[in-house]
Amino acid sequence: MPVSRFGFSVSKRIGKAAVRNRVKRRMREAVRLQQDLIAPGWDVVWIARHPVSRATYADIERDVARLMGVAGLLAASETAGERME
Repeated sequence: MPVSRFGFSVSKRIGKAAVRNRVKRRMREAVRLQQDLIAPGWDVVWIARHPVSRATYADIERDVARLMGVAGLLAASETAGERME
């Protein structure tokens, strides 16, 4: 059975090591929580951009769900934001 795999890239331009690691942890957790909605068989690389260092976890979680929907990665028709409403 195919599985989806995810990679996370955070450049030194984002900040020092502690900031980069915090960004990666937040992105990884946001993706993990959406994993049951993602169609199997995808290889996805997430590249963090500069505003992410100031983003809250809720911002990252919302953006991850939105971007997965835009990219057509979701197996189910609903996103995390729609489930909560």
